[in-house]
This record gives sequence, C-alpha cells and structure tokens, in this order.
Amino acid sequence: MNADQLKGKWMQFKGELKERYGKFTDDDLTQIEGNYEKFVGKAQERYGDKKDDLMKWADEWHEKPAPTPVGKTQ
Repeated sequence: MNADQLKGKWMQFKGELKERYGKFTDDDLTQIEGNYEKFVGKAQERYGDKKDDLMKWADEWHEKPAPTPVGKTQ
C-alpha cells in the first residue's frame, strides 16, 4: 500500500487497524490521519519487531476486494 492508497481508504482502514492491532490509540490514529509515513513510524513505535507483519497485513487488506453495497450487484 502506498501513501495515496492509505489516504484514500483511511476511514475504512483505521477501524480495522485498531481492531486487529490494539496498541494503536485514538490519539495515534488522529496523528496518522491517512499519512503513510506517520503510519509506518507509529507501526515501528508500537510494534517494533512485528512491524513487518503489520505492513504485510496492511498490503493484504488493501488488495482484498471492496464489499458490494447492499442492494447492488456487480
């Protein structure tokens, strides 16, 4: 996931990020606010040696298909 992708999907991403990686506080998410470099820095700060796992999860999250809105067909 790159900086533009994170910024564009920030609202969806931050909810799942906090659910999966509970060490991110609401203040962390406010500081990150879709900024990729801040996200990487906070990932390093909060998870250190597990940062690579978190970044891999973020890439996989970005690659998964978006859910189809209710009442719409593809």
